[in-house]
Amino acid sequence: MGYYEKWRDTAQKYQSLCVKNDTISDHLFQEYGVNRGLRDVNGNGVLTGLTNISRIDSFKMEDGKKVPCEGRLWYRGYDVRDLIQRIPEGHFGFERIAYLLMFGDLPTLEEEKELFDTLASGRELPTNFTRDVIMKASSKDIMNSMTRSILTLASYDENLDSNSLDDVICQCLNLVSVFPMLAVYGYHAYNHYDRDRSMYIHRPDPKLSTAENLLLMLRPDKKYTYLEAKVLDVALILHMEHGGGNNSTFTTRVVTSSGSDTYSAIAAAMSSLKGPKHGGANIKVMEMMDDIRTHVSDYSDRDEVGNYLSKILAGEAFDGKGLIYGMGHAVYSLSDPRERIFKGFVEKLAAAKGREEDMTLYSNIESLAPELIARKRRIYKGVSPNVDFYSGFVYDMLGIPQELYTPIFAIARIVGWSAHRLEEIVGMNKIIRPSYKSVMEVKTLE
Repeated sequence: MGYYEKWRDTAQKYQSLCVKNDTISDHLFQEYGVNRGLRDVNGNGVLTGLTNISRIDSFKMEDGKKVPCEGRLWYRGYDVRDLIQRIPEGHFGFERIAYLLMFGDLPTLEEEKELFDTLASGRELPTNFTRDVIMKASSKDIMNSMTRSILTLASYDENLDSNSLDDVICQCLNLVSVFPMLAVYGYHAYNHYDRDRSMYIHRPDPKLSTAENLLLMLRPDKKYTYLEAKVLDVALILHMEHGGGNNSTFTTRVVTSSGSDTYSAIAAAMSSLKGPKHGGANIKVMEMMDDIRTHVSDYSDRDEVGNYLSKILAGEAFDGKGLIYGMGHAVYSLSDPRERIFKGFVEKLAAAKGREEDMTLYSNIESLAPELIARKRRIYKGVSPNVDFYSGFVYDMLGIPQELYTPIFAIARIVGWSAHRLEEIVGMNKIIRPSYKSVMEVKTLE
């Protein structure tokens, strides 16, 4: 009997009570003007705060009307497309953009080098931490493994309970440094202890970028090409931050506002990100693509591809939910700028890896799916591929196992979380206390 199986009969007994007493009907939400998930029927979010860190543009005002437009993503006032285009050939941008997001200004070359060296020197874990923490109770769920490691790191911090700005900056920089190690070492532990495969623990190289070290630590031979590291670097930059209104960033700010410590705030954000409605979307895209490959013989035949996509939309294929994963976004309308930026790098990597046929399939789905979805459903703001449509494909081409897809998201997003924690401490300094209206029935004891 599994550890939790002793509770199974009890849980089944109580679940009907939960359904009966915890269900709240839609008409009550409408009656009181409350938006489920803080989103109205048009997908607009309830305003819960102000930020200087990032911005998403998906609509523009024309003649007093809100009109869908091509998506744009801004980091600290700079268009992310421009930031990526300005990275010199042969260089990587993770550290430079991390400086911008966390501290608000683009660094000089000297400042960028200083942060690069600071992060490099921070890529070490406490003595025996890898053995005693990461390798014990290994798990296929690397996000849980990382979260356990984050909370354990708190016990090594003499300034754990300090919310002074300098201490929080130190803590955030340390986590940005070690996140790749927590993720990759957690995977190696799982791969060895749970899958009975060989294990190797490579030390990061202080001369290399975050993306390069990720590939170095993951691969048995520690080898990678510049193009591989470059595409991964771009993926990390594009996933660093996203407007402040996403679930895990809001979680960071809520926990921070209570006065809790950095490790608890980031652990809470990790727990939010691992949810399949948030950080695991690219895995669902990969599962769908595997299914499409099984049922479509000619990837270049748009009619054949379109016919199978229609079956997926009708709930007659794949998982029966009627969704084409990787299409559409809660905020963007005509396009996701991250996908637009990323696609050019994906095409280069596909050519280098001999995956042109797969790229043809992805491109056909990208062009066909929005039209098919628009025919079948009422679309109020347009539908387009999002960044998750391609990210899983890239990780697959890089030989990154699916267990690390969401952890790689976290390795990028820890920068955005850190920026929002700092802004919450400096600019808000007030606990977030949302309001809930009680709709319970008053009862009397008999």
